[in-house]
Amino acid sequence: MFESLSNRLGQVFDRLKRRGSLSEAHINEAMREVRVALLEADVALPVVKDFIVGVTAKAVGQQVLRSVTPGQMVVKIVHDALVEMLGGGSQGLALNAVPPVAVLMVGLQGSGKTTTSAKIGLRLKTRERRKVLLASLDVYRPAAQEQLAILGEQTSIATLPILPGQMPVDIARRAIDEGRKGGFDVVILDTAGRLHIDQALMAEVAEVRDAVTPTEILLVADAMTGQDAVILARTFNEQVRLTGIVLTRIDGDARGGAALSMRAVTGQPIKFLGTGEKLEELEEFHPHRLAGRILGMGDVVSLVEKAAATFQEEDAEAMARKILEGQFDLNDLLLQLRQVRKMGDLKGLLRMLPGIDKLKKKIDESKIDNKLLAHQEAIILSMTAHERRWPDTIKASRKKRIANGCGLTVPDVNRLLKQHQQLAGMMKEMQKMNRKGVLGSLFGGGPLAWPGGPAGGGGPPRLPGRRRR
Repeated sequence: MFESLSNRLGQVFDRLKRRGSLSEAHINEAMREVRVALLEADVALPVVKDFIVGVTAKAVGQQVLRSVTPGQMVVKIVHDALVEMLGGGSQGLALNAVPPVAVLMVGLQGSGKTTTSAKIGLRLKTRERRKVLLASLDVYRPAAQEQLAILGEQTSIATLPILPGQMPVDIARRAIDEGRKGGFDVVILDTAGRLHIDQALMAEVAEVRDAVTPTEILLVADAMTGQDAVILARTFNEQVRLTGIVLTRIDGDARGGAALSMRAVTGQPIKFLGTGEKLEELEEFHPHRLAGRILGMGDVVSLVEKAAATFQEEDAEAMARKILEGQFDLNDLLLQLRQVRKMGDLKGLLRMLPGIDKLKKKIDESKIDNKLLAHQEAIILSMTAHERRWPDTIKASRKKRIANGCGLTVPDVNRLLKQHQQLAGMMKEMQKMNRKGVLGSLFGGGPLAWPGGPAGGGGPPRLPGRRRR
């Protein structure tokens, strides 16, 4: 999301930062380009006008014109204005109420309400240890209720039993009653959608709202909605009084103006972003982080959070031990590849790195995608246990056998082995740093020692059954 906007703004600010000083004319010219970039990204015209007026007023002030680095000051002003436009701070679900807390999901048909309901349920269950009940109020779309029941099975979340012929308001009341009896913390109500906004849809949602008094009413909207996002958000907010927005399919939209427009016209916070099809691919929305991504500053915090949520603690400890021993075989590389694949789309992860926009062309030319990781995993799995442990034994005949086994080529095998050699070399350098006490000094001591090892460090103890190279 925001790929085209990020590229355009990056070009504008690169030119500003190259100037030793800025005049008011320079800033006005830059703001005209920013205005065009926002409009091309499908940001609503009223939102763009307010944004440009606010930024220009601050950017032509004496603080910028007399600054040692005026270009960077303008970037900071635009960054702060984007953060303000996106809501200032992150806001999670309001769950501090008498249980069961009702969460009402609304939106058009095809926006991803049902999947998002399951995603939020899974997030509440795994991260906040909440007992969740899912209930489908969609009695119009064929198999809609069955779809939610299947998602409930996949996530091990309870779903309300289906009673044929029952209408949405009655289903909602039964869900709250079951939630009370079953000791559930949260009841998520997945309402029906339409292909377009109509009065019947709004009346039904309003009736459900009045019947169960939900704590949260979340509008689920496709990030690719474009200019229609403003009408959609404003209508739902006026009719049912939204408390928040969830944007789906942000991985498939290069423009992203919907996020900026919907927050601005409703005054309601964006609470979650749907980053992919998997049920785990739901992110909490952080305005500061998204503004950083738009301006090419990256989002290292989110990247670290993804890694922390994906990597198992025991795997991380085992890898740290191997680093300090200077060991890194193909089994370790296989573990790393699998962990990265769990974190999501590879290009999406790369975009979280600061300054990565300047390497965008090279990344596109290299054709990096998740298939690359799958191919590398297939190569390693085509090796014997001995070959994975001792990569140096893999010569020409073995390379040919491995390539045939995974359906790839010998050059593909060579690339993987070269990648492993480079990583193994880095591990050996880390080992040397530990022996010299460099790593330990970062933590206020000498060489790092493992529990049970020699006092004072000296590296980790020899592990049973492992040979040193």
